[in-house]
Amino acid sequence: MKKYIIAAALIIGTGAIINTTMQSCTTLATSDIGLSIIKRLLLNGIDKGMNVYSNRDAFLQNNMVDKALPKHLRDINSMLEKVAPSLVAKERAYIADAAVYTVNISKPILTNAVNSLNAQDVTRIINGEKGTATLILKEKTAQQLIAAIAPKVDEQLNQYGIVKSINTALSGSNLLGSLLGGNKATVNAGGLSQLASEQLVNGIFNIVEDYEIQNSKALLGPLGK
Repeated sequence: MKKYIIAAALIIGTGAIINTTMQSCTTLATSDIGLSIIKRLLLNGIDKGMNVYSNRDAFLQNNMVDKALPKHLRDINSMLEKVAPSLVAKERAYIADAAVYTVNISKPILTNAVNSLNAQDVTRIINGEKGTATLILKEKTAQQLIAAIAPKVDEQLNQYGIVKSINTALSGSNLLGSLLGGNKATVNAGGLSQLASEQLVNGIFNIVEDYEIQNSKALLGPLGK
């Protein structure tokens, strides 16, 4: 009987220790220190993304950016590869130029969102899967970012006349109508700029998320993550 009593006491005692440890991690995570660590993690990821976007060649070579290519734009490029392969390279280069052009617009929006994170956001990050911090940042800023950079992207693409070149290359193609819906026979300038803007925004989040996942164990481990 005494053995059972001792065993029960050990289990209760261990449970108390585990519970205390979990409470300590939660308290630390939602403290100013925990919030500061999470902010630094995201800000470092943003800096990495901005470094890529500030460098035309780095942007073109980054697979996280390529993964962010919207389906419609990927389909348009697949069509162009068949009739004007060089035009695809020019389009990608012009979007890379637009990326450089929009860094100073995107970074303040992202930075302000990180600095506005609160205890509820931190609790969600600690309790969530890897990548939750980036997901919260995306929820807070994605639409704002697209709205902010789309006019600048449109300005850059129109400056190079890329939309006209694409339409000329695809003129007479029945595939364009089925791709874009209805009886459309041309790529709309605003539509192409919107797709390019979506790629730029989603590419940033891909880079930030990758940084978060790669570094979360080292930086968030003390918080119980």
